[in-house]
Amino acid sequence: MKLESENINLNLRHLRALHAVAEEGSFSAAAARLSVVPSALSELVRQLETTIGAPLFDRRTRPPAITPLGQDFLRDTQPLLDGMDRAVSRLRQSAGLEDGTLLLGASPSAISGVLVPVLQDFLSNRPGLRCTLHDDIAETLAHMVSDGRLDLAVAGRAQHSPDLRQRAILHDPVGLACCADHALAGKDTVTLDDLDSSMLIGLDPNTGTQHLLKGCAQIPDDFLSPRLQAHSTIAQLCMIRAGLGVALLPRDAVMLFRDPQIRFIPVAGLDLWRSLYLLEPARRPMTEAARAFVRALEAHMPLIPKD
Repeated sequence: MKLESENINLNLRHLRALHAVAEEGSFSAAAARLSVVPSALSELVRQLETTIGAPLFDRRTRPPAITPLGQDFLRDTQPLLDGMDRAVSRLRQSAGLEDGTLLLGASPSAISGVLVPVLQDFLSNRPGLRCTLHDDIAETLAHMVSDGRLDLAVAGRAQHSPDLRQRAILHDPVGLACCADHALAGKDTVTLDDLDSSMLIGLDPNTGTQHLLKGCAQIPDDFLSPRLQAHSTIAQLCMIRAGLGVALLPRDAVMLFRDPQIRFIPVAGLDLWRSLYLLEPARRPMTEAARAFVRALEAHMPLIPKD
């Protein structure tokens, strides 16, 4: 704060120094509160007194007592400090750092392994911030990020859109998911020849995993449309656990619930990997809460550069 019209050079540090000394009762206690050395605090008060042209403390007393002029100045400047504090508080809240809502989307398999560890730390430091987590397939999440219903999402790769930016953050292999008492559960590896379509549980054609399988030349055509089909990975895992069949799934999807009744077995000779992407809006600014969450995610795992 600089009142150039009256050629007075004061700033908030001078005012906070004066108020701290008055409230704490001594220069040493005020210096400790403001995290400065006492000599620096004394210099701020001296500059203030020089600018005003009159002493604000009676230094003949121990500790120095504030003068009547200083008391008047305290009353006049208190609203300035209170107003600044309120303005900064409102600014921080509107920026989403202390208040507001973070709208996240995720494929089910990205929740426990990717988002939860980051969210635990992120939300613990922001008790006023609310968070909504929406789980769905990649294409739905991509549309929700594009049109502003979600701030961000972590999911499989979606179709290209100029409204969306996608960065790969994690790769995991596709293998076999089966229940712990299945005939194949005791094997260290299996081959595609060990499987047939009658034992497979498929996924909705719109899911990222199904797109991945369809695009792999190694996967037989009859594996892509088995008799049993689930709408989501969660439903598929429930069916596998119940012994209704097996499925080709990414490793992190199989380990979604860390369920000892569901096993992941590598498929020898199958070179197929699923990638998870951070989906960000490309044509609208992100909220400060979303930006902060991206920084937290980047610190948690090194992002793979986008192709």
